[in-house]
Amino acid sequence: MSTNEQQPRKKEIITIAGKPGSGKSTTANAIAKMLDYKRFSSGDFMRGIAQKRGVTLEELGRMAELDRSIDEETDEALRQIGITDDKLVIDSRLAFHWIPSSFKVYLELDLALAAERIFNEDSVARKASGEIAETKDEMYQSLAQRLASEQKRYYALYQIDPYNTTHFDLVVDTSHDRPEHVAVLVINAYKKWLEAK
Repeated sequence: MSTNEQQPRKKEIITIAGKPGSGKSTTANAIAKMLDYKRFSSGDFMRGIAQKRGVTLEELGRMAELDRSIDEETDEALRQIGITDDKLVIDSRLAFHWIPSSFKVYLELDLALAAERIFNEDSVARKASGEIAETKDEMYQSLAQRLASEQKRYYALYQIDPYNTTHFDLVVDTSHDRPEHVAVLVINAYKKWLEAK
């Protein structure tokens, strides 16, 4: 079997994963704008499902532990995008898995700092989905529960830990960098990845 047959063609797709609050959406938006790529957000997709069902994102996560169809709907959308699209930036917990020929990025952030960022964030989407708690401590507890729920669900479904950084081509700590700077770091690494044989 030739090298080309063993390794699928690299797709011009950047998949971005990481903890809530790590800057996935903002960074993905900046990258898409800089590269003139399209955007897809699993978070927005899930918020849409939660809104249709009249529940918060956290409640939807608990429901998804018992109802596999919730995650499967999002995952099928990602699988189809991976087959049909190019020149795309996706922020999603599992896009790296469904699109293995993408450039896979993980944004790292301490959970306490993530909770503080989300608590202070002026996001209409987050507020509408019930993601922002009354206090920073409640925000931290909510995030910890959400991460535990996601790890449990994705391991049960696919035997994957979405927060295991060994799955990724690039890991960036976003504690101190602005999303625009992180976007430049990602783009530079992505261009080198595309050029590499």
